[in-house]
Amino acid sequence: RERNSPVVLTDILSAERAEVVRTAAIESKEAALQRLSELLALPESTTKTPADFFRALSEREALQSTGIGDGVAIPHGSLEGLESQRAALLVCPEGLPFDAIDDRPVRILFAVVGPKRTTGEHLKTLARVSRLLRDPAFRRKLLEAEGGAQAWELVRKAESDWLA
Repeated sequence: RERNSPVVLTDILSAERAEVVRTAAIESKEAALQRLSELLALPESTTKTPADFFRALSEREALQSTGIGDGVAIPHGSLEGLESQRAALLVCPEGLPFDAIDDRPVRILFAVVGPKRTTGEHLKTLARVSRLLRDPAFRRKLLEAEGGAQAWELVRKAESDWLA
């Protein structure tokens, strides 16, 4: 990928790192960050563990909540020694408390963790995620997704429309 080409989320988000949780199995911010960390560590070919990802996400979350409003959170962080950016998507239609900016429950969590020292690329990715999740129709479709593969496919479709 060229330096100035747009970030393509499906390059860093795989279908196996997308999940829809239809029950209240995830009831807290910490539980959500833990599950995102487990997803980010997939497949096990990464040298980083769920604990590494959890620490990166939690450190950032301690500074300020990444709950940006409208039921969306974009937890993010950076990790020393990570090969490339990775993303995970967790959809919790029932919502969970997340200390979001609008004090409303969060239902869509899109986590991004990148290598340290790739700040520019990381910020572009966060802007891309934010732009995608700003669309109310897209958020509604994600909340109706039957599972992770369908949620991933929605991201892929939205991106191909956007990049077309």
